[in-house]
Amino acid sequence: MVFFITLAYIAISIDASGIIRWLAFKVLSWGGKVGHRLFFYLYSFFFLLGSFIGNDPIILSGTAFLAYMTRVSSNITSPRAWIFTQFAIANIASAILVSSNPTNLVLAGAFDIKFIVYTANMIVPVVLTAVVLFPFLLYVIFADEKLIPSKIEMHSLPEEARAQRPVNPNIPYVQHQVEDAESAGEGMTLSLAYIMNPFLDKKGAMFGALIMSATLITVLALNAASAGSGEHPVFWVTLPAATVMFCWDLGFGWLHRKETRQTAAHYRREMERARAERARFANGYAGTSQDKSEPDTDMVAGLPDNQASEGYDQTHDISLTPLQTNNEQSNSHPIPKVILSNTAGNSPVIISGSLPQSPNSGPSSASDQNTMHPGALSTLPSPQMEPEKLEAARPMKTEPEERSTLLSEARKGYVSLEKAYGWLQETFPTVMAVMAHLPFALVPFAFAMFVLVQALVSKGWVNVFAYGWYHWSKRTGTVGSIGGMGFLSCVLSNFSGTNIGTTILLSRIIQAWKEINCHDAQLISDRTYWGTIYSMAVGVNYGAFSTAFSASLAGLLWRDILARKHIHVKSHEFARVNFPIIAISMAVGCLILVGEVYIVRDNSPYSTFEKACPNN
Repeated sequence: MVFFITLAYIAISIDASGIIRWLAFKVLSWGGKVGHRLFFYLYSFFFLLGSFIGNDPIILSGTAFLAYMTRVSSNITSPRAWIFTQFAIANIASAILVSSNPTNLVLAGAFDIKFIVYTANMIVPVVLTAVVLFPFLLYVIFADEKLIPSKIEMHSLPEEARAQRPVNPNIPYVQHQVEDAESAGEGMTLSLAYIMNPFLDKKGAMFGALIMSATLITVLALNAASAGSGEHPVFWVTLPAATVMFCWDLGFGWLHRKETRQTAAHYRREMERARAERARFANGYAGTSQDKSEPDTDMVAGLPDNQASEGYDQTHDISLTPLQTNNEQSNSHPIPKVILSNTAGNSPVIISGSLPQSPNSGPSSASDQNTMHPGALSTLPSPQMEPEKLEAARPMKTEPEERSTLLSEARKGYVSLEKAYGWLQETFPTVMAVMAHLPFALVPFAFAMFVLVQALVSKGWVNVFAYGWYHWSKRTGTVGSIGGMGFLSCVLSNFSGTNIGTTILLSRIIQAWKEINCHDAQLISDRTYWGTIYSMAVGVNYGAFSTAFSASLAGLLWRDILARKHIHVKSHEFARVNFPIIAISMAVGCLILVGEVYIVRDNSPYSTFEKACPNN
């Protein structure tokens, strides 16, 4: 996992430099307005780039690019052909290198396959799959002028927008402005600028490409040479390389922090202004309707509207109405007695609602009796109570008050974190953009899948599956093993915790299958054994674009990016469109693999008995 995460940082950092969008723009320029030629150029571009840096960067930038490209075209009614082709070819290309996909890492580690050996066995089936699949996509599956027109009519970018300096989309609020404009239906010019005037950090792109090339070459060389000198962890190479790339991104962000912060502040003001204008426009009629529905009188603290508007100050005169008897007739409301009590069991102290009078005092008017000034409050009887009883009589803090206090503290902490995160985004935009897209979720996910598969092993289910596969391979031979494992790995990717979980499960089944043959003292043939393993590699990589988004983490990422671009792909549409694509790809890949193993391998045992079965 350290190897994959660190290598993913380098790849996503290259993507953050804008090189993929810039190259896609160049491909768009070379393809011109001829639809079929542009489709072929983009198909080849995504395949070549995906085989080098993997499928995740292609999906991150390529999906958004195609969404904008199809939107600014006036005669492409649906982006279906372009986005489904891009998703399929990115996953096909990721099967070539071990470093391109975590499933390849799991498989190579499970069977001690050298990286260069893996690539040598997979490159022919993968390349021929891409070659054969293209005409089917263009002339059979997407043979519709509304999907891939012969001549593409693109809207033109205004000269003033073309002359503007492109802005780094990793800076906060820059990309938000494009997304807000799309939501409001005003994003045509911004979408055109995204693809026709792309941002490119030339220094960052060149440095990242250099680091990636040196890292991959070193990893392949070190892995190939480890047979004689012992095993070396490959993250010894990728971790220092990712650290160098990380320091480059930090330094670049710090040197340009003033310009970045000014740009972020400008786009923040523009975004707030645009949102405020849209909010006023949207709430105009709602505010009018709300004014009409309000009552004519406003009661504030039980007072009529005229008194509430005058803002009575109730601390000047406190009116206390005496308790009435049955014979008294009054229109005023009685004031209840005030009772003070505590939890110590003492008798309650009653404070009357009327003003106490001295025996020497003469008769007074009703208004004097019913009105008491603030200074007279000190004449009320104050019962003497012990200090501990007074403490016990104090009301305890209620649960809503405690909850509101906790919420207030949590809100303050959240605001502080939000400010710190905003500062980091404005100071180091590339680093924060890369960190946001790193597949950290892969670590707990893969760990959980290993635990689940190990539970199946401990309960004996893996041995049951392995015996079933043992009988299947005995009956069908090499061809049946390649076809059966390809089918299983592709189908199970949709139901067994993505293609990563499928790779872990099937790898344990094949390992148990080896043990069963050791007990029979009859080793598996070289053709059948390696044909089974590499057909699983084909199936788990191709299975990512089969019938469910959850067949791969890349599929979930692809769907989320399209949803943010207001392109919503339904589950049934995903399965319906991908079914012919995966059928053709798997058929071609497995057929080429059968021919390959029959040409380069024979029916001798795949290894010596002592090496294959050390415990027997």
